[in-house]
Order: sequence, then structure tokens, then C-alpha cells
Amino acid sequence: MADLRIKYMGLELKNPVIVGACDLVTSVDNLKRIENAGASAIVYKSLFEEKIHLENLELYERRTEYEDRNAEMTTLFPDSKSDPAYPKEHLMNLKKAKQSVSIPVIASLNAVYDETWVEYAKKIEETGVDAIELNFYTAPEKLNKEDENIEKKQVKTLSAVKSAVKIPVSVKLSPFYTDPLRLISDLDKAGADGLVLFNRLFQPDIDIESQQLRFQYNLSNPEDKRLPLRFAGLLYDNIKASICTSSGIFSGSDVIKMILAGADCVEVVSTLYLNQIEVISTIIREIENWMDLNGYNTIESYRGKLSVKNSENALPYRRSQYIDFMMSTSEILKKYKII
Repeated sequence: MADLRIKYMGLELKNPVIVGACDLVTSVDNLKRIENAGASAIVYKSLFEEKIHLENLELYERRTEYEDRNAEMTTLFPDSKSDPAYPKEHLMNLKKAKQSVSIPVIASLNAVYDETWVEYAKKIEETGVDAIELNFYTAPEKLNKEDENIEKKQVKTLSAVKSAVKIPVSVKLSPFYTDPLRLISDLDKAGADGLVLFNRLFQPDIDIESQQLRFQYNLSNPEDKRLPLRFAGLLYDNIKASICTSSGIFSGSDVIKMILAGADCVEVVSTLYLNQIEVISTIIREIENWMDLNGYNTIESYRGKLSVKNSENALPYRRSQYIDFMMSTSEILKKYKII
């Protein structure tokens, strides 16, 4: 029978299927369902520094709303200096999640300022989790913003966090960088234990009936896996950090494709919402069946087989393949019955 065990960031995992950060993992019942379904690890929902700042602002407004009224009603709240409740509650729930399952739990951190990346990484480590996943991204919103080297700042942040904690640290990136491969190489040299590719960033929409901005949660679709697959194929055997792919992974065949390209493991989320948590068992069974059918005993025996380094045809990983495709469109024309 196929052996699905892998190493991710130095952690021994029973298979390459990790549940990514999402609301599902905030329920203890769901955590147990995820473990029973066969997932090898769980990434807990992110601790957001922006939410901490919002809570501080709301508390300040409540405390000061009566300051300009008569003296008998100066304030409805005591002059408390306590920290906001959100991070305390999150850390408590993170600790509870770790205690609820026997598989590794990875914390997710989404901070803003350099000092808070380190501060909350330390607090997260104290909960007993097995690793930390740092969410790095930037959302440009001003045309006249002074130039700043975002990549260097993020590499510096990773180095600071790595120096502050003893548990493994991975970085989850968006693809929206001038040179993602160079940044990944710099993060690898700075000590990243794992790279997760890629973040799905929030994008606004517009309701043309009400003529207002609309905020909605969009699940990924199977086509989204092509970008992380390409990067897994390019990075295989070129960095020390573990490679974990995310986005568009719904089935066992999707996981197999990522491993053939060079990924160590994957994170799944959308398929759990669409097909229930128990789909994890189906995914794992599909991987086992495929490995048995093709004579592979271990994940490592075929990982990276179709990477740019090992593939006889490296063209699909290069930009020039787009030109070749445009010059020969007969297949797509047949597919969509245009000819």
C-alpha cells in the first residue's frame, strides 16, 4: 500500500493534505471532523492585527463619547488600560484547537507593523502550536505613495520572527510581486522553513442594480491551480524551504499534479465548503489508488518528476509557450466547436 508520509517544514505529516486557514477550523467539532477525515495538519484562522486596531478604535470612541456632556455623565466606562479582547480570545481559541486534535496545528499571522509581527509570533508560540504561517502581501492604493522596498521589509520581518521563535515559520505569499522568484529566493535564504503559494486576496465587486460596492467571499475554482503549479515546478530543488501550494485544489488528481510539479504538500479550503469536510478522505484515497496503479511506494518517489529541472520538455514553464499556443490554436477551436 502507498506510503503518503511527507516532511513539511521539518514536521512529520502522514500525508500531503493540509487544511488551510478558514472559518471552518474555529469549531472544535469541525476540527475533529477534519482530523477524522484524514487531514495531516490544520492551519488555524489568521490573527489579524488590523482587527486589533479596529477594536481599539471602537473602545476609544465608546469611552470618550460622553466627554462633552454634563459632569454627572462623564463616561459610562471605567478608565481601563486593559488590552483589547480579540487577540486574547484568538490565542485562547488557538490553544484550545491545539489541544483538541493530535495532528499538527499551524497558526496564521497577519500583522502590519514590524514590532507586532514579532510580538504576536511569540505569543502564538506560547500556545503550543507546531508552526507559524506568516501572511505577506501588499495592497497598493495610492498613486503618489513614496517608493519603498516592500520585498526587503518582508524579508527583514521574516528574519526578525525567525530570531524570536523556535518553531518552524512559513510564509504565504500573493503572486503580485515584480519578481516573485527572486523574493522567494531571498525569503529562503533568510530562513523560511516553508513557502505557501498563493494567497487569495480580497477583491471588491460592484452591484449595478444598487450601484454600490459589494463584498462577497469567492471560493477558488480548479483553474486557479495553474499558477501555483507553475511556481512549484520552477522552484523544485532550487530552494531549501518546503513548497506548499494553495488555490484551486479540489481532488486527489489536483494534489498529484502539484506533487509531480514539485510541491511537498497542499492546502485545501474551497473544496471543504463545496463538498463537505469528509471530501478529504476521498482525496487521500484517490492519491493512494493512483500511486498503487503507477507503482509508486512513496510521495518522494515521484515528487518533482515533471518539474522544470526533471522534465524533458521545459517549455510549459516558460513564457514563450504562450506564443507557441497562439500560433497553433486548432486544438482549442476544436474543443469549443468553433471549427
